[in-house]
Amino acid sequence: MNHTTDAIIFDLDGTLWDCTPAIAEAWNAAIDQFDFVDHKLTADDVRGVAGMPHDEIYEKLFPELSQQQRQTLQELSDRLQMENLREKGGKLYEGVEATLEKLQKKYKLFIVSNCQLGYIDDFLAFHGLQRFFTDHACYGDNHRPKGENIEAVIKRNNLKAAVYVGDTAGDFEASQAAGVPFIYARYGFGEVPATERYIDRFADLLTLF
Repeated sequence: MNHTTDAIIFDLDGTLWDCTPAIAEAWNAAIDQFDFVDHKLTADDVRGVAGMPHDEIYEKLFPELSQQQRQTLQELSDRLQMENLREKGGKLYEGVEATLEKLQKKYKLFIVSNCQLGYIDDFLAFHGLQRFFTDHACYGDNHRPKGENIEAVIKRNNLKAAVYVGDTAGDFEASQAAGVPFIYARYGFGEVPATERYIDRFADLLTLF
């Protein structure tokens, strides 16, 4: 990796942790409250939409619903998801905390995700990882595309040579839009076209940096 790299920006779901069981549970609890939804979701369903802008997830998972029905379902399920995450959280991938500990000694660390407002803060609080990260941004902050949020983090922190670590094609496309190198987390949820740099476990970052 280029020795001039000054920052590492991470995706969240499928890169730092897997909270899909808690998310699916919250979605299904919301679905149970309405008679206009007739199917339940699994953790695999949640993994299948990981990385998408938050609002678009509901359009993909519930195309049969009207816009008003999707909005009603989203408002309740978003609230239940946040409650579930604060209580149950998700599972950090192996080696995340120890690897972040070492990386932060040389690089500034950030998170940019397509999640809802407050989601990153809850992740950091649940696992006590606030000390590792300088800044973060998400779709829920401003409803802007991930590439633009990567650019915003770079600009406001005056970064000169950041890289982005993610696990989906959308993450790769966002890094391209922001003009930063991409590292593919192959252990995550998505599939990405052939990339020059990749990791098969989180600690592999230590061999790249």
